[in-house]
Amino acid sequence: MQGYFLGGLAALIWSGFILVSRQGGISELNAFDVIAIRYTVCAILLLPLWWFKFRFNLLDVRVVTAAMVGGLAYAVLAFSGFEQASGSHAAILLPGAMPLLILLLSSWLNNERHGLRKYFGVALITLGIGGLLMEQGLAGNGGAFGLLIGAALCWSIYSVLIQRWQISPWQGAISLALITCVIYMPVYILLLPKSLGPDNWSRLLADIALQAFYQGFIATIVQMLLFVRAVQLIGPSNMGVMMAAVPIIAGVSALYVFNETASPALLWGFVLVSLGSLLVHLNLEKVKNALR
Repeated sequence: MQGYFLGGLAALIWSGFILVSRQGGISELNAFDVIAIRYTVCAILLLPLWWFKFRFNLLDVRVVTAAMVGGLAYAVLAFSGFEQASGSHAAILLPGAMPLLILLLSSWLNNERHGLRKYFGVALITLGIGGLLMEQGLAGNGGAFGLLIGAALCWSIYSVLIQRWQISPWQGAISLALITCVIYMPVYILLLPKSLGPDNWSRLLADIALQAFYQGFIATIVQMLLFVRAVQLIGPSNMGVMMAAVPIIAGVSALYVFNETASPALLWGFVLVSLGSLLVHLNLEKVKNALR
Protein backbone atom coordinates (compact mmCIF):
# COMPACT_ATOMS: atom_id res chain seq x y z
CA MET A 1 0.00 0.00 0.00
CA GLN A 2 2.90 2.35 0.73
CA GLY A 3 4.24 1.77 -2.77
CA TYR A 4 0.90 2.58 -4.41
CA PHE A 5 0.45 5.68 -2.24
CA LEU A 6 3.91 7.01 -3.10
CA GLY A 7 3.32 6.14 -6.75
CA GLY A 8 0.08 8.12 -6.75
CA LEU A 9 1.83 11.20 -5.37
CA ALA A 10 4.55 10.83 -8.00
CA ALA A 11 1.87 10.68 -10.70
CA LEU A 12 0.30 13.93 -9.47
CA ILE A 13 3.68 15.64 -9.57
CA TRP A 14 4.19 14.26 -13.09
CA SER A 15 0.90 15.85 -14.10
CA GLY A 16 2.06 19.22 -12.77
CA PHE A 17 5.42 18.71 -14.47
CA ILE A 18 3.67 18.55 -17.87
CA LEU A 19 1.97 21.89 -17.25
CA VAL A 20 5.02 23.67 -15.81
CA SER A 21 7.27 22.35 -18.58
CA ARG A 22 4.87 23.50 -21.27
CA GLN A 23 4.74 26.92 -19.58
CA GLY A 24 8.52 27.02 -19.84
CA GLY A 25 8.26 25.99 -23.50
CA ILE A 26 6.01 28.92 -24.39
CA SER A 27 7.91 31.44 -22.27
CA GLU A 28 10.99 33.40 -23.41
CA LEU A 29 13.17 30.70 -21.86
CA ASN A 30 14.40 28.06 -24.30
CA ALA A 31 14.75 24.34 -23.60
CA PHE A 32 18.43 24.63 -22.71
CA ASP A 33 17.67 27.38 -20.17
CA VAL A 34 15.04 25.25 -18.46
CA ILE A 35 17.39 22.26 -18.26
CA ALA A 36 20.13 24.48 -16.78
CA ILE A 37 17.75 25.91 -14.17
CA ARG A 38 16.36 22.46 -13.32
CA TYR A 39 19.66 20.71 -12.68
CA THR A 40 21.61 23.64 -11.22
CA VAL A 41 19.00 24.19 -8.51
CA CYS A 42 18.66 20.47 -7.89
CA ALA A 43 22.43 19.96 -7.68
CA ILE A 44 22.86 22.85 -5.23
CA LEU A 45 20.17 21.39 -2.97
CA LEU A 46 21.47 17.81 -3.10
CA LEU A 47 25.23 18.34 -2.99
CA PRO A 48 25.33 18.87 0.82
CA LEU A 49 23.22 15.73 1.34
CA TRP A 50 25.63 13.68 -0.75
CA TRP A 51 28.69 15.20 0.94
CA PHE A 52 27.56 14.89 4.57
CA LYS A 53 25.02 12.06 4.66
CA PHE A 54 24.51 9.88 1.57
CA ARG A 55 28.09 9.56 0.34
CA PHE A 56 28.39 6.94 -2.39
CA ASN A 57 30.55 6.45 -5.47
CA LEU A 58 29.26 8.85 -8.11
CA LEU A 59 31.67 7.38 -10.63
CA ASP A 60 30.15 3.91 -10.47
CA VAL A 61 29.48 2.88 -14.07
CA ARG A 62 25.91 1.82 -13.34
CA VAL A 63 25.08 5.05 -11.51
CA VAL A 64 26.59 7.19 -14.27
CA THR A 65 24.82 5.22 -17.01
CA ALA A 66 21.42 5.51 -15.31
CA ALA A 67 21.92 9.25 -14.70
CA MET A 68 22.91 9.91 -18.30
CA VAL A 69 19.84 8.12 -19.62
CA GLY A 70 17.26 9.34 -17.06
CA GLY A 71 18.79 12.78 -16.62
CA LEU A 72 20.65 14.29 -19.55
CA ALA A 73 19.17 12.38 -22.49
CA TYR A 74 15.64 12.53 -21.09
CA ALA A 75 15.83 16.26 -20.34
CA VAL A 76 17.19 17.32 -23.73
CA LEU A 77 14.52 15.35 -25.60
CA ALA A 78 11.62 16.23 -23.29
CA PHE A 79 12.16 19.97 -23.01
CA SER A 80 12.87 20.31 -26.71
CA GLY A 81 9.53 18.58 -27.29
CA PHE A 82 7.73 20.88 -24.88
CA GLU A 83 8.74 23.87 -26.99
CA GLN A 84 6.92 22.47 -30.02
CA ALA A 85 4.08 20.22 -28.82
CA SER A 86 1.01 21.43 -26.96
CA GLY A 87 0.54 20.55 -23.29
CA SER A 88 -2.40 18.23 -24.01
CA HIS A 89 -0.44 16.34 -26.69
CA ALA A 90 2.58 16.06 -24.40
CA ALA A 91 0.30 14.68 -21.68
CA ILE A 92 -0.58 11.76 -23.95
CA LEU A 93 2.80 11.13 -25.53
CA LEU A 94 5.24 11.44 -22.63
CA PRO A 95 3.51 9.56 -19.79
CA GLY A 96 1.33 7.61 -22.22
CA ALA A 97 4.21 5.97 -24.06
CA MET A 98 6.05 5.10 -20.84
CA PRO A 99 3.82 2.20 -19.71
CA LEU A 100 4.05 0.66 -23.17
CA LEU A 101 7.82 1.02 -23.30
CA ILE A 102 8.37 -0.09 -19.69
CA LEU A 103 6.36 -3.24 -20.38
CA LEU A 104 8.46 -4.11 -23.40
CA LEU A 105 11.76 -3.28 -21.69
CA SER A 106 10.92 -5.14 -18.48
CA SER A 107 10.12 -8.21 -20.58
CA TRP A 108 13.40 -7.92 -22.43
CA LEU A 109 15.82 -6.85 -19.68
CA ASN A 110 14.22 -8.29 -16.53
CA ASN A 111 12.58 -11.33 -18.13
CA GLU A 112 9.10 -10.41 -16.83
CA ARG A 113 6.20 -12.39 -18.28
CA HIS A 114 2.88 -10.78 -19.22
CA GLY A 115 -0.59 -12.07 -20.02
CA LEU A 116 -3.07 -11.30 -22.77
CA ARG A 117 -4.75 -8.53 -20.77
CA LYS A 118 -1.54 -6.52 -20.75
CA TYR A 119 -1.00 -6.96 -24.46
CA PHE A 120 -4.56 -5.79 -25.07
CA GLY A 121 -3.67 -2.70 -23.04
CA VAL A 122 -0.63 -2.23 -25.26
CA ALA A 123 -2.90 -2.34 -28.29
CA LEU A 124 -5.12 0.40 -26.82
CA ILE A 125 -2.14 2.61 -26.01
CA THR A 126 -0.76 2.12 -29.50
CA LEU A 127 -4.14 2.96 -31.02
CA GLY A 128 -4.50 6.13 -28.95
CA ILE A 129 -0.99 7.38 -29.69
CA GLY A 130 -1.17 6.26 -33.31
CA GLY A 131 -4.35 8.24 -33.97
CA LEU A 132 -2.78 11.36 -32.51
CA LEU A 133 0.45 10.81 -34.46
CA MET A 134 -1.50 10.43 -37.68
CA GLU A 135 -3.47 13.61 -37.04
CA GLN A 136 -0.41 15.66 -36.13
CA GLY A 137 1.80 14.07 -38.78
CA LEU A 138 -0.61 15.32 -41.41
CA ALA A 139 -0.34 18.74 -39.76
CA GLY A 140 3.47 18.67 -39.95
CA ASN A 141 4.10 18.36 -36.21
CA GLY A 142 5.61 14.89 -36.16
CA GLY A 143 9.07 16.06 -35.09
CA ALA A 144 7.90 17.25 -31.68
CA PHE A 145 6.13 13.96 -31.11
CA GLY A 146 9.32 12.07 -31.93
CA LEU A 147 11.20 14.07 -29.29
CA LEU A 148 8.63 13.29 -26.59
CA ILE A 149 8.48 9.59 -27.45
CA GLY A 150 12.29 9.53 -27.33
CA ALA A 151 12.14 11.10 -23.88
CA ALA A 152 9.60 8.49 -22.79
CA LEU A 153 11.97 5.76 -23.99
CA CYS A 154 14.84 7.23 -21.95
CA TRP A 155 12.75 7.37 -18.77
CA SER A 156 11.45 3.86 -19.36
CA ILE A 157 14.99 2.52 -19.67
CA TYR A 158 15.91 4.39 -16.49
CA SER A 159 12.91 2.90 -14.62
CA VAL A 160 13.95 -0.63 -15.48
CA LEU A 161 17.64 -0.01 -14.73
CA ILE A 162 17.10 1.36 -11.23
CA GLN A 163 15.22 -1.79 -10.28
CA ARG A 164 17.66 -4.12 -12.04
CA TRP A 165 20.69 -2.47 -10.45
CA GLN A 166 19.01 -1.75 -7.08
CA ILE A 167 19.75 1.97 -7.13
CA SER A 168 18.30 3.50 -3.95
CA PRO A 169 16.00 6.56 -3.95
CA TRP A 170 18.72 8.88 -2.70
CA GLN A 171 21.30 7.45 -5.07
CA GLY A 172 18.87 7.94 -7.94
CA ALA A 173 18.00 11.53 -7.04
CA ILE A 174 21.52 12.67 -6.16
CA SER A 175 23.29 11.04 -9.09
CA LEU A 176 20.68 12.33 -11.54
CA ALA A 177 21.20 15.90 -10.35
CA LEU A 178 24.95 16.04 -9.77
CA ILE A 179 26.14 14.01 -12.74
CA THR A 180 23.80 15.76 -15.17
CA CYS A 181 24.76 19.19 -13.84
CA VAL A 182 28.52 18.54 -14.01
CA ILE A 183 28.30 17.25 -17.58
CA TYR A 184 25.66 19.64 -18.94
CA MET A 185 26.51 23.05 -17.48
CA PRO A 186 29.95 23.53 -19.13
CA VAL A 187 28.42 22.65 -22.50
CA TYR A 188 25.47 25.00 -21.84
CA ILE A 189 27.69 27.90 -20.79
CA LEU A 190 30.19 27.56 -23.63
CA LEU A 191 28.23 26.24 -26.60
CA LEU A 192 24.43 26.26 -26.33
CA PRO A 193 22.07 29.13 -27.24
CA LYS A 194 20.60 30.97 -24.26
CA SER A 195 17.68 33.29 -23.64
CA LEU A 196 18.93 34.32 -20.20
CA GLY A 197 21.08 37.42 -19.89
CA PRO A 198 21.72 40.46 -17.66
CA ASP A 199 19.29 42.56 -19.69
CA ASN A 200 16.23 40.30 -19.19
CA TRP A 201 16.69 38.68 -15.76
CA SER A 202 14.14 40.96 -14.11
CA ARG A 203 11.58 40.43 -16.87
CA LEU A 204 11.98 36.64 -16.72
CA LEU A 205 12.13 36.42 -12.94
CA ALA A 206 8.66 34.88 -12.56
CA ASP A 207 9.39 32.21 -15.19
CA ILE A 208 12.78 31.47 -13.65
CA ALA A 209 11.30 31.18 -10.15
CA LEU A 210 8.55 28.81 -11.33
CA GLN A 211 10.99 26.55 -13.17
CA ALA A 212 13.53 26.65 -10.34
CA PHE A 213 10.99 25.66 -7.68
CA TYR A 214 9.06 23.03 -9.59
CA GLN A 215 11.75 21.64 -11.88
CA GLY A 216 14.66 21.96 -9.46
CA PHE A 217 12.90 20.82 -6.29
CA ILE A 218 9.44 19.29 -6.73
CA ALA A 219 9.77 17.45 -10.06
CA THR A 220 13.40 16.42 -9.63
CA ILE A 221 13.96 15.78 -5.91
CA VAL A 222 10.54 15.08 -4.43
CA GLN A 223 9.15 13.26 -7.45
CA MET A 224 12.37 11.30 -7.95
CA LEU A 225 12.39 10.01 -4.38
CA LEU A 226 8.72 9.05 -4.61
CA PHE A 227 9.16 7.42 -8.01
CA VAL A 228 12.29 5.43 -7.20
CA ARG A 229 10.90 4.23 -3.87
CA ALA A 230 7.60 3.24 -5.48
CA VAL A 231 9.43 1.32 -8.22
CA GLN A 232 11.39 -0.55 -5.54
CA LEU A 233 8.22 -1.44 -3.62
CA ILE A 234 5.85 -2.36 -6.43
CA GLY A 235 8.11 -2.73 -9.49
CA PRO A 236 8.26 -0.71 -12.71
CA SER A 237 5.26 -2.43 -14.24
CA ASN A 238 2.93 -1.75 -11.31
CA MET A 239 4.18 1.82 -11.13
CA GLY A 240 2.48 2.21 -14.50
CA VAL A 241 -0.89 1.84 -12.76
CA MET A 242 -0.31 5.18 -11.09
CA MET A 243 0.92 6.75 -14.31
CA ALA A 244 -2.32 5.81 -16.09
CA ALA A 245 -4.02 8.84 -14.54
CA VAL A 246 -1.43 11.35 -15.77
CA PRO A 247 -2.67 11.74 -19.39
CA ILE A 248 -6.19 12.54 -18.20
CA ILE A 249 -5.18 14.85 -15.34
CA ALA A 250 -2.46 16.73 -17.22
CA GLY A 251 -4.20 16.67 -20.60
CA VAL A 252 -7.55 18.04 -19.46
CA SER A 253 -5.78 20.61 -17.27
CA ALA A 254 -3.70 21.76 -20.24
CA LEU A 255 -6.82 22.33 -22.32
CA TYR A 256 -8.04 24.88 -19.78
CA VAL A 257 -4.73 26.36 -18.60
CA PHE A 258 -3.36 27.00 -22.12
CA ASN A 259 -6.71 27.31 -23.93
CA GLU A 260 -5.86 24.48 -26.33
CA THR A 261 -8.20 22.91 -28.86
CA ALA A 262 -9.65 19.47 -28.12
CA SER A 263 -9.80 17.45 -31.32
CA PRO A 264 -11.55 14.04 -31.52
CA ALA A 265 -8.17 12.30 -31.87
CA LEU A 266 -6.94 14.05 -28.73
CA LEU A 267 -10.00 13.10 -26.65
CA TRP A 268 -9.84 9.50 -27.83
CA GLY A 269 -6.14 9.55 -27.04
CA PHE A 270 -6.87 10.53 -23.43
CA VAL A 271 -9.28 7.62 -23.03
CA LEU A 272 -7.38 4.93 -24.91
CA VAL A 273 -3.96 5.69 -23.44
CA SER A 274 -5.25 5.90 -19.86
CA LEU A 275 -7.34 2.74 -20.17
CA GLY A 276 -4.54 0.90 -21.94
CA SER A 277 -2.03 1.92 -19.26
CA LEU A 278 -4.36 0.64 -16.58
CA LEU A 279 -4.82 -2.69 -18.32
CA VAL A 280 -1.09 -3.07 -18.94
CA HIS A 281 0.00 -2.55 -15.38
CA LEU A 282 -2.91 -3.30 -13.06
CA ASN A 283 -2.21 -6.41 -10.97
CA LEU A 284 -5.59 -7.28 -9.52
CA GLU A 285 -4.28 -9.96 -7.19
CA LYS A 286 -1.70 -7.65 -5.62
CA VAL A 287 -4.27 -4.92 -5.19
CA LYS A 288 -6.71 -7.31 -3.50
CA ASN A 289 -4.00 -8.61 -1.17
CA ALA A 290 -2.89 -5.09 -0.30
CA LEU A 291 -6.44 -4.06 0.61
CA ARG A 292 -6.99 -7.03 2.92
